[in-house]
Amino acid sequence: METLASTDTAVVSTTCSFCGTGCGLEVTHQNGKIISVRGDKNAPVNRGETCVKGLQGWKYVQSERRLTHPLVRKNGVLQRASWDEALSEIRKRIHEVQESYGPQAFGCLSSSRATNEMNFVAQKFMRQVLGTNNIDSCNRT
Repeated sequence: METLASTDTAVVSTTCSFCGTGCGLEVTHQNGKIISVRGDKNAPVNRGETCVKGLQGWKYVQSERRLTHPLVRKNGVLQRASWDEALSEIRKRIHEVQESYGPQAFGCLSSSRATNEMNFVAQKFMRQVLGTNNIDSCNRT
């Protein structure tokens, strides 16, 4: 993305990620923040129209409640952690569950909001790494 002066406004064309339709959106941003989203009239899929999710669903990006770093529970309290620490804790817990309950203790619900590639990786992880077929998705029609 281009570098902007602090008062510059720019419009970026992108593809909506809320479902598999692939609607085109125009995202207006200023000072590093999204200020509006509208349907892209040149997009062949939606020709400028968009659903409420595409139109309004971006506000979480700037939410003060959005997590921006890993958290690890220590003594019952969530505390900020490094990525290495968080991934190490995840690995440890996965192994504990596998040892105690076996691979069928795991399940994954993938998402139509993810790319095909991300859904492919999710099913590969579940089947090849964790050893379970317990994966489902809302992608079915």
